[in-house]
Amino acid sequence: MGSSYHQFCPVAKAMELLDERWTLLLLRELMMGSEHFNDLRRGLPRMSPTLLSRRLHQLTVAGIVERNDSNGAIAYRLTDAGRELRPVVEALGIWGTRWIGELGDGDLDPKLLLWDMHRRVDHSVVPDGKAVVHFVFSGVPGHSRNWWLVINSGEVDVCDNDPGFDVTVSISAGLRPMTEVWRGNLTWADAVRSGDITISGPAPLRRDLPAWFELSTFATIPRPV
Repeated sequence: MGSSYHQFCPVAKAMELLDERWTLLLLRELMMGSEHFNDLRRGLPRMSPTLLSRRLHQLTVAGIVERNDSNGAIAYRLTDAGRELRPVVEALGIWGTRWIGELGDGDLDPKLLLWDMHRRVDHSVVPDGKAVVHFVFSGVPGHSRNWWLVINSGEVDVCDNDPGFDVTVSISAGLRPMTEVWRGNLTWADAVRSGDITISGPAPLRRDLPAWFELSTFATIPRPV
């Protein structure tokens, strides 16, 4: 638990646990389906492993998270108390979508973007067999410029090194435009038309690729005029 507010108000008591740095984002990751330590780290790439372990321990002690050890494979899952926080986290995401202004350059992260995208693949429209989507982000340092999503048999792997498979379709984009498309601030069609995003590959795949990805869970939230 964090420092006490020394108030009997239930909001104060809840915030003693929830307002510590990274806690709500960790809950977001658990709600999105990440269960294992390394997957949680990929969804929280700037959170140190030490702090992640500490927060998981705090949430477990508080009864928000349960730790399961099955043959040495440790998984973290929300308890009933943790699942009841979903409307709180979703409400924060909706409010942030509607009222927080333009993203700063420091908010853009290809690792986090691809991790989010890999969870939102619509497997019903991806061609049968292995499909490899190669992303090239212009203006990004060399070690973070190239990414691959390998889609196969209902599973999606995120690779920051060439997995060695034939590329099905390629996307060249600025990191900001790709992020804005993902957040629902820019359409695929407008981004392609303006040249901010270029899709390369056979014509049917170029046409169909945007439908392979459902957008961010908050992309359809209406913005104030």
